[in-house]
Amino acid sequence: MGGGFLTFGPGARSIRCQAQRATNRAANASAYAQTQGFLRMSMFTTASGTSAVLPPEYGELVTKPVEALSVAYLTGTKVITGANKYIVPILTSDVTVGAVAEGAEITPSDADFDELEIVPAKFAGLTIVSRELADDSSPSAADQVGRSIARQIANAVDNALFNSLGGVNPDGLADLTGISTVSAPVTYANLDPFEEAVSKSEAAGGRITHWVTGAATALEIAKLKDASGSNRGLLNPDLSLEGRRTILGRPVVISPYVPADVVYGVSKDDLLVVTREGTRLDVDHSAYFSSDRVGVRGTMRVGFAMPVAAAHVRITNAAA
Repeated sequence: MGGGFLTFGPGARSIRCQAQRATNRAANASAYAQTQGFLRMSMFTTASGTSAVLPPEYGELVTKPVEALSVAYLTGTKVITGANKYIVPILTSDVTVGAVAEGAEITPSDADFDELEIVPAKFAGLTIVSRELADDSSPSAADQVGRSIARQIANAVDNALFNSLGGVNPDGLADLTGISTVSAPVTYANLDPFEEAVSKSEAAGGRITHWVTGAATALEIAKLKDASGSNRGLLNPDLSLEGRRTILGRPVVISPYVPADVVYGVSKDDLLVVTREGTRLDVDHSAYFSSDRVGVRGTMRVGFAMPVAAAHVRITNAAA
């Protein structure tokens, strides 16, 4: 950032952190309150054989929690499209530029483009609840239904991002041809592999903003000390968020869907999470009529676009 800087003491920084956490808690509480209220309203439409197809704005009751829970949305850049396909233009050759004499003609040249076509995949979560639960006036009942649907979709999106699932799933980082790779030792001894990853990403025009790995690998790295015989950790704590660790100033994000012994260095600007409009939340009282149950279904379409593959890095530990 340019310009001057204002320096705040630890007390001011702590106040700002507390205020931000309070703001986040209030926003989450508001979103869940809306979800609870709407689900209760929908489920109380108990006329036999009716099906409540919710208006488009209620899709936000699925979209917002998924975005809050999903690592893909945390580490990537959200892009919204109303079309079936999303086209990302990729510049393959630059315009020719050079010094010319004053008054001389400038020789024109063309910039060449390629296209990356993304078709968002359909992710769907379905929860079946008893009518007694659907009619329960307790806010916690509706809250759990909303959380369950959002959690299912968020988990499925993250699983597709970090694993090669094939089929109708979108291609993620595990399918990415041309991703930068770094080989790490069987056991981490220092942060050299991460320094190499940052360098490779920058060489491709990227900028690693997050490290994503599993809990076991994150714990192994967190145990590194700054010197032999020292008890002081090598990693830097992120003072803006309690409990978050950073590697080379970049936050470490934990995901159970990253394979063992793998760390992904993600460049946020080069990971587009393509989200199609039309996310839905439907409540049906007829499909499970014979068992006196109610179906609550959420659907969301998501795809991934990574136009500069080498901007992302996969660090893999050597086999033991």
